[in-house]
Amino acid sequence: MCGFSVFTGKVEEKEFEEKFDLISHRGPDQRAIHRLSEGTMGFHRLAIMDLSEAGSQPFISKSKTHLVSNGEIYNHRTLRTDYIDRYDFKSDSDCEVIIPIFEEYGIEKLLTSLDGEFAFAIEQDGKFYAGRDPIGIRPLFYGYGLEDGKIAFASEVKALQGLCKDIKPFPPGHYYADGEFTPYFDVRKIKSRAKEDLELVYQGIHDHLVEGVKKRLDADAPVGFLLSGGLDSSLVCAIAAKLSDRPIKTFAVGIDTNPIDLKYARIVADYLGSEHHEVIFTKEEAFEHLGELVHKLETWDITTIRASMGMSLVCKYIKEKTDVKVVLTGEVSDELFGYKYTDFAPSPLEFQKEAQKRVHELYIYDVLRADRSISSHSLEARVPFSDKAFIEYVMGIAPELKMNWSGEGKYLLRKAFDHSGYLPDEILWREKAAFSDAVGHDMVDWLKALAEEKYSEEELSKASEKYPYATPFTKESLMYRDLFEGHFPGLCGLITDFWMPNKEWENCQVDDPSARVLPNYGASGE
Repeated sequence: MCGFSVFTGKVEEKEFEEKFDLISHRGPDQRAIHRLSEGTMGFHRLAIMDLSEAGSQPFISKSKTHLVSNGEIYNHRTLRTDYIDRYDFKSDSDCEVIIPIFEEYGIEKLLTSLDGEFAFAIEQDGKFYAGRDPIGIRPLFYGYGLEDGKIAFASEVKALQGLCKDIKPFPPGHYYADGEFTPYFDVRKIKSRAKEDLELVYQGIHDHLVEGVKKRLDADAPVGFLLSGGLDSSLVCAIAAKLSDRPIKTFAVGIDTNPIDLKYARIVADYLGSEHHEVIFTKEEAFEHLGELVHKLETWDITTIRASMGMSLVCKYIKEKTDVKVVLTGEVSDELFGYKYTDFAPSPLEFQKEAQKRVHELYIYDVLRADRSISSHSLEARVPFSDKAFIEYVMGIAPELKMNWSGEGKYLLRKAFDHSGYLPDEILWREKAAFSDAVGHDMVDWLKALAEEKYSEEELSKASEKYPYATPFTKESLMYRDLFEGHFPGLCGLITDFWMPNKEWENCQVDDPSARVLPNYGASGE
């Protein structure tokens, strides 16, 4: 997990450095600022592949192509073999292979060749190019310089704020070249296959996810796993444990009053024989962390902030108490296989449309949460469920098979691993619990109570006057919006809307994003 800032036009040196260093948490292992004939590149490195100085960036080729990249290219060794005889590689870094492919074939062929999680910017002969991975796992933003209107790119908004106007997220699955943004991958355009035999579907899900985890175990730095005790993170840990020749390191988080998932995470850890760590936080620690958390996240969304609290605090522990630098997580599964509210999808077509929308928007919700919560503590996030081949396979499954026809959410995923002793049945077939709730129901109640103390009904009623865009509709959401505006005034458009269930569906006309308010929440937290 690295961070970069690239201005293609004029920028005052002191101001650039001041903003650039606001994202130093993304890469404490190396800092570089490179002046170009026109423009400036800055890079903060978190060393994961090739820990030596040879892996430092920017990478500069003999023909003076400049590259800064925040990412992991999982097929870099295969790609490298095609160029080893005609390109002078300076390092064993996975990202360096981007340059020879770009120089030989251009940016579109480059992006369709890469298998990984990445965001990068390239300068060649005074022209600038940029690209982002298909799902947006690695963050990237752009804006236009206040002085000359020329485009700038950065890993977080903080590095552009005050120096640019019209700051926006760089769209996933796109590249920038010749002044235009061009799509090269769109999850919404994946076609569904004809209905297949269920046993073949189970095997396909199994094989693609195992491969997605396997790729993400490749690191020269120590690897750990976030373990909530829910299905998704437990499966990632179970697969990794089978692939590893030593006990994996797992980390669970909960609150000090009713930590719902700690006991389930402990069951998984004991079953897998992992080196397990438990992190417990208090109401006071949550309140103390809240303002800083919103600044890290760069969002005002209710669900994102709630669910980031536990993730950020467990990552703080990992950074301070261990040598782990890479963290695997269970994000993206919900959007692919269905969440509690998708049980109410009125048809397979509507289920598929909802999945397409949610996966497409991950970069401003769950994926944003994972990146900021993890990178803010100088760790790297890897997301096996976001593997491009896995997403293409699962999105292609006939939607009628993915709907909750069995009465058991994520039935296909559970059945795909209902063999070979991956997990005990009490975990594999456990009811879904939302992560923001699973750290302990009391946490959300604490935050709501804090907002009740801070705001009157009159203040809430005037929220639309204060915030006409994405108007806060509860005191809690108003509290988050005020915190956000305190850090990022005028940038509310970075997030398109609140993450909420599809209110057009039966039983989904709710005023809180938590699955707890849905009639089918079940006993996941018991």
